Amino acid sequence: MKQCMRGFIVAFSMYSKIPMPRCEWDEESMSYALCFWPLVGAVIGGLVYGWGVLASKIAMNSMLFAAGALLISLLITGGIHLDGLLDTSDALSSWQTRQKRLEILKDPHTGAFAIITCVFYAIMLFAIYTQVNLKGLLVICLGFILSRALSAFAIVSLPKANKDGTVAAFSNNAKRQQVKMTMTAYVLVIVVAAMLISPLLGGIMIVVAMATYGYYLYLAMKYFGGTTGDVAGWFLSICEVTIPLAIVITQLIAGSVK
Repeated sequence: MKQCMRGFIVAFSMYSKIPMPRCEWDEESMSYALCFWPLVGAVIGGLVYGWGVLASKIAMNSMLFAAGALLISLLITGGIHLDGLLDTSDALSSWQTRQKRLEILKDPHTGAFAIITCVFYAIMLFAIYTQVNLKGLLVICLGFILSRALSAFAIVSLPKANKDGTVAAFSNNAKRQQVKMTMTAYVLVIVVAAMLISPLLGGIMIVVAMATYGYYLYLAMKYFGGTTGDVAGWFLSICEVTIPLAIVITQLIAGSVK
């Protein structure tokens, strides 16, 4: 029980800006940390959906709602995954050797492609949130949990491109089988919940998430020789824009058919 509590604290301390009690980051406390990472997504999803319910109750302008929904995720995570998206975009756009791409990931400077990606990503998510209804938003919010469960599963499954990086530290100290089983349970629960909300939207979410995950595995191995914290952040960020985009497009098409 003590190990689990410390793992919970480490997970929220690492992957969120939510204040947590102090805890020593040793092998024991990190061994279960990844098991609690999807719960950060549950907090984000709960807050975004609550914001959506409030918006519907007071007839909030869609642009104000979209701005709030976009900022909630950023404020809770502190931009840790967005940073990975931008660093990885710079590395991929360099078309350099694998070793050079890994060096770019570590470079604290921001390249032009990172800035372009950031602007494109923010505009895309903002536009998506202006179009979503409450049912679609609920499925999207489940995606915050699903993306982290898939990312954690990959972290303990894929080779590590940087043997001394943060992801390597979490993976090496993790109880891998327990993490894999826990992430599988998260995924199954999310799949069932999404299908109960809407078989159409739930099915779209599952297909898009797994397609994005498959591309992540291909990209990580081909261009980096494994995963890193930045590449994992890239996947999570991409997953959290492809799922909402697919759901909104599906709802718009379904609405036009009616």
